[in-house]
Amino acid sequence: MSAEKPLRLFFALPCPHALGDAICSWRESVGLGGKPVEQANLHLTLAFLGSQPVAKLDGLKELGSNLRADAFTLRLDQLQIIGNGFACLVPTLVPPPLSQLVEQLRAGLSVHDFALDSRPFLPHLTLSREAQARSQSKPPVFEWRVECFGLYLSENTANGVHYRELQNWPLTTPVG
Repeated sequence: MSAEKPLRLFFALPCPHALGDAICSWRESVGLGGKPVEQANLHLTLAFLGSQPVAKLDGLKELGSNLRADAFTLRLDQLQIIGNGFACLVPTLVPPPLSQLVEQLRAGLSVHDFALDSRPFLPHLTLSREAQARSQSKPPVFEWRVECFGLYLSENTANGVHYRELQNWPLTTPVG
C-alpha cells in the first residue's frame, strides 16, 4: 500500500492576466536578470504551507471559506530585492483589508496546527529569482482591485513549476 504524495500548498492573491502582462513587459525592460517568474505564476502569497498531506486539503478549503475580508485595491509601487536575490514588487502602504485577511488566515492555520513562518508578513509579488541586477529603476504603479483569494498547488512539470488554483473565495464588496 503506497501513501499519497504530499501536496505543496499556499494561499495567495492571483495577479490578473492583463496586469501580469504589463508587469512582465516592465520587468523585461529594466533587465533584472535571474530566473523570471512566468506570467501565469505571478501572485502575492498570503501564507505558504509547504508540503502537506492530502488529508489536510478539506480542512484548508473549509478554513478559506470561513475567512471574511473586504475587497481592496492593491498598489505595488516599489521594487525590492529580498532574501537571496528575489526581485519583488511591494506596496508602500499595506491596505488594512489585506492585513486583516492575513491575520485571520494565520490565526486559522495556527488553530489547525500548521507551522507558520515567524517573520512578519511582507506583501510582495516575486518578479525574478536569483536577480543579478540591482535595478535602481522605480517601477510604475501596478494596481489591481483584489476581489478574491485562493488556495494553490505548486506542481513540478516537465516545463518547470506551475501553480494551479484548487479553490478561490470572494472578498466582500464594501458598502458605501
